Amino acid sequence: MTLQDQFGNIDIYVFDQLLRGRIVPGMRVFDAGCGGGRNLVYLLRNGYDVSGNDADSNAIAQVRTLAEALAPGRAHDFRVEPIERTSFADWSFDVVIASAVLHFAQDASHFETMLRQTWRVLRPGGVFFARLASTIGIESDVVPVGNGRFRLPDGSDRFLVDAAGIDSWTRTLGGTLLDPIKTTVVHDQRSMTTWVARRA
Repeated sequence: MTLQDQFGNIDIYVFDQLLRGRIVPGMRVFDAGCGGGRNLVYLLRNGYDVSGNDADSNAIAQVRTLAEALAPGRAHDFRVEPIERTSFADWSFDVVIASAVLHFAQDASHFETMLRQTWRVLRPGGVFFARLASTIGIESDVVPVGNGRFRLPDGSDRFLVDAAGIDSWTRTLGGTLLDPIKTTVVHDQRSMTTWVARRA
């Protein structure tokens, strides 16, 4: 089996959490805005209890097919719904993944609702992982377009956070950072920040 077969197109920073032992067998994992399941291949192959949601019904159909192929006979719960209307119960999961989804918020209120819904389903002591676009390192290269959204150098519009905002939200939600805030700047395109916290 190739690495591609084993891990799929997993976000390298989710892979880093696996290597650090923060996502281990027996944990319940929720992928918010899971798409077609690119971050779930390894987890499905290795018996994790995986659930997720996405507003795109085609994406949910795809991830259900993936789960059926990689983990036949196991029950997985993938729901067609936007993150801000997550219907899973409070404190349901040991790990929440929100990879490249929170920056699609329409404004600050929408971002808060999305974030609080992902946090709501996380158990006390659980791990929250988000990767999202930010202003960090490209402050002079982004243009405000209103409602907390900015035009990025690649021409796209995204809701952007900064380090102070991440720190503030972590404290507000009752969490602690597990890793320093880490940011990758893609020259003339965007800045992507990794936010990993533990719920108290």
